[in-house]
Amino acid sequence: MKKTRAKQYRHAPAFTLLFLAREKHYGQSMLNTLNTELPCFKTDSAVVYRNFQELEDNGLVKSFWETEKTGTPRKWYEITKKGFEKLAEYKTDIEKRKKNFEYFLKLYDKLTSEK
Repeated sequence: MKKTRAKQYRHAPAFTLLFLAREKHYGQSMLNTLNTELPCFKTDSAVVYRNFQELEDNGLVKSFWETEKTGTPRKWYEITKKGFEKLAEYKTDIEKRKKNFEYFLKLYDKLTSEK
């Protein structure tokens, strides 16, 4: 079964908000965090920036430019109050999905142990 890109990155906004709740990020730092901290998730910068743009368009994150330090200016992102509310919605949804997955695994184990 072929995995579509949309399904592959379906939870990227939830994880993006989760990591922004911990600390602000710029694009490359979010990409590094997603790719190193999540055990079954690898992405690219296009997905990260698309997520940032969509989250910002929906008022879930806000951005600002850091230009005062030496080096290349960076666009930083941080979660908003509305973003924290959405993060709570993701938590509830993930808890429900987790229960379904646990049921599936339990039933699967039972079925395969009977053979």
